[in-house]
Amino acid sequence: MPIWNTGDLEFDVDAVLRGQGADPGAIRARRPRLVEIAERALEEGRALLQPQTLYREMDVEAIRHERLVLDGSFILSGELVSDHLGPAERVVLILCTVGEALESRASMVSQDDIVYGLALDGVGSAAVEALANAACKYFEHQAGEHGLQSSIPISPGMVGWPVEKGQPEIFAILEPAQINVNLTQYSLMLPRKSLTMVLGFGKTMKTAGRTCDYCAMRETCRYQDHYDPARI
Repeated sequence: MPIWNTGDLEFDVDAVLRGQGADPGAIRARRPRLVEIAERALEEGRALLQPQTLYREMDVEAIRHERLVLDGSFILSGELVSDHLGPAERVVLILCTVGEALESRASMVSQDDIVYGLALDGVGSAAVEALANAACKYFEHQAGEHGLQSSIPISPGMVGWPVEKGQPEIFAILEPAQINVNLTQYSLMLPRKSLTMVLGFGKTMKTAGRTCDYCAMRETCRYQDHYDPARI
């Protein structure tokens, strides 16, 4: 299975703060000490990142009753899948991870310094998001060179594609052991700072909307305005 490699991941301290569930503007105004901690975590955390992206491109053979049939008779199923990937001629399944080194360090640090441990965890969240965004841009560019449009990226856990259904389907198609990512019996990925998504490509793809529109937290999330409408 191919592994796509990117250069240095592009994200900043504000992304680390958002990765902790915090509002960067409010933190800078009210608790600048937390910004300093996030900066320190970012400096240490970057050295511990092990970014890898596993992917597989496949032809779409048919769409039947909210089930997308891929070459080799693999299946992706769900309302969200049929809605966004039904018109696709091809899809690419993607698994991004930043590895377990940073996660292990954050867990160890948290035993004595929970604030710094959470900041390191925020680095991991920001990093895997940056990696996923970079992968999306790469594959969208490749599709564009062939005159194809791209869907928004969709992931298990979004409205219309339950994690317990989508994650095992993706793992059955990819070979996650290549990059040391495992799926638990509860459909959780380990290392935790990992992310799966699917992009569809075709001449008549549904390109409008945002991934945020299909997030289960869309009614309460404070950060929707931060994200590019075409990104995760």
